[in-house]
Amino acid sequence: MSILIQAAARWLYPPTCLLCGAPGSEGMDLCPGCLADLPRNRPACPRCALPLPPGGVAGCPCGRCQRRPPPFDRCQAPFLYGPPLDGLITGLKYGARLAHARVLGELLARHVEMARPPDLLIPVPLHPRRLRERGFNQALEMARVVARRAALRLAPATCMRVRDTPHQTGLEARVRRRNLRGAFVAAPRVRGLRLAVIDDVVTTGATAEAVTLACRRAGAAGVEVWAAARTPPPG
Repeated sequence: MSILIQAAARWLYPPTCLLCGAPGSEGMDLCPGCLADLPRNRPACPRCALPLPPGGVAGCPCGRCQRRPPPFDRCQAPFLYGPPLDGLITGLKYGARLAHARVLGELLARHVEMARPPDLLIPVPLHPRRLRERGFNQALEMARVVARRAALRLAPATCMRVRDTPHQTGLEARVRRRNLRGAFVAAPRVRGLRLAVIDDVVTTGATAEAVTLACRRAGAAGVEVWAAARTPPPG
């Protein structure tokens, strides 16, 4: 019955591009033109997902990751944080446009590479006070879509944000890491499991690193980070 209901809903409410209003494509609320305009993150460092400089070798970690590997095993961010994708992310996070989470989650699920599926999906958690203010967790809303499309287990209560921190916008990586020290705690159930941490955008990587370290302390066997977008380095 649910399949029939979904088919009827698609017929009554066909996909419409959230960016320009044209008919959607491939079952998504994005038209072919806007989908093609999304800034692809290629080639990117396979470890931290930062775009590689001109002449960089695809599949080879960037110099920073070779000098100081991050605690997570891999970061996948198929797009760059730039127009028009940034409008989808800001519309979700600051405009409560939850339809954007469906598109972002679908894009992430379509483009992430899974040589071996993770045991659990863990959205980056919000502190309870921030969750009350916003009313939703954008990472969780995206993770629901990824879990459903990729048939993966979603475990939103597995990692908790136990310490509220100042807004990170505009802060450099070193300050962000200091602010996030001890901000997350993972449940013992992650011991021996391989996890994928879901977020909307990776900026400096400080949040992804802090969540990963909490999961490592709880005994996780492996941690990947999956995000819709990666902020390119300044300049």
